[in-house]
Amino acid sequence: MSLQIDLAGKRILVTGASRGIGRAIAEALLSAGATVALHYNRNADGAQQVHAAWPETSILIGADLSHSNSTTQLFHDALRALDGLDVLVNNAGIAAEMPLSLETDQWEHAWDLTMAVNLKAPALLSRLAVKHFAGDGGGRIITVSSRAAFRGDTADYMAYAASKGGIVSFTRSIARSFGREGVKAFLLAPGFIRTDMAQDAIDLYGEDYVMEGIRLPRLTEPQDIAPIAVLLASGLADHATGCTIDINAASYVH
Repeated sequence: MSLQIDLAGKRILVTGASRGIGRAIAEALLSAGATVALHYNRNADGAQQVHAAWPETSILIGADLSHSNSTTQLFHDALRALDGLDVLVNNAGIAAEMPLSLETDQWEHAWDLTMAVNLKAPALLSRLAVKHFAGDGGGRIITVSSRAAFRGDTADYMAYAASKGGIVSFTRSIARSFGREGVKAFLLAPGFIRTDMAQDAIDLYGEDYVMEGIRLPRLTEPQDIAPIAVLLASGLADHATGCTIDINAASYVH
C-alpha cells in the first residue's frame, strides 16, 4: 500500500524558499498540490525559477528577516496573498563563521545577526501563526533546526548552534501550550546538507571532515529533507507534534 499525499487547498508560507532546503521543501509542497508563498531575501532569481515552474500556485514575497518589521510584514503579506494560512515552514537561516579571534564588536555583530535571522525571525513568524491558527481552526508550524542544537558545533559556529537550540525550545513550547487550540509544531534537525550555506563549512574544514560523522555513503541532499516536510504539512502525523525528526544520517548518535 503506497502513501499518496494530496496538499490541494493547503496554503503554506516557506521562508528561504529560493535555494537549498527551503527550495526543495517548497518544490515538494507545490508538487503535492499546495499553494505556496515563496519567501526570499537576496536570491530573487532562485525564487523566480520556482515560481516559473508553478505560476498558478506560488507567489513571491521578498523580505529581510534580520529586521523585525520586515519579518512581520512578510507574514501579513503572505496571509493576504494566500487568503489565509494553514502551514508555516520556518526554514531561512544563516551560518556565520565567527572565530573567537574576531574583535569584540565584530563578534557581537555576527552574534546579533545570527540570532535575528535564526531565532527572532522564526519566533516572530510562529507567534503570528499561532494567533492566526488558534482563531482559525488550527494549523501547523514546521521549523528547520539542526543537529547542532543538540550536540553543539565548532568554535567558529557557536552562535549558529545557540540560535538553533533556542528555536527548539520555543517550538516545543508552542506544541505544549497550544495543541488544544489546534496548533501543531514540529522540528527537523538536519546535519550537513549539500547546500550553498553548508559549502562555507565544507570549504573551511574539507569534505572529509564533513563526511566523518555521516553513517551513509553520501552527503545528505535537500531533497532528502523535503518529503518529511510534506508529510508533516499534510496532517497525517499530527500526533508527532512537539517532536524533532533527525535527518542527519546518524551523525550524532555515535
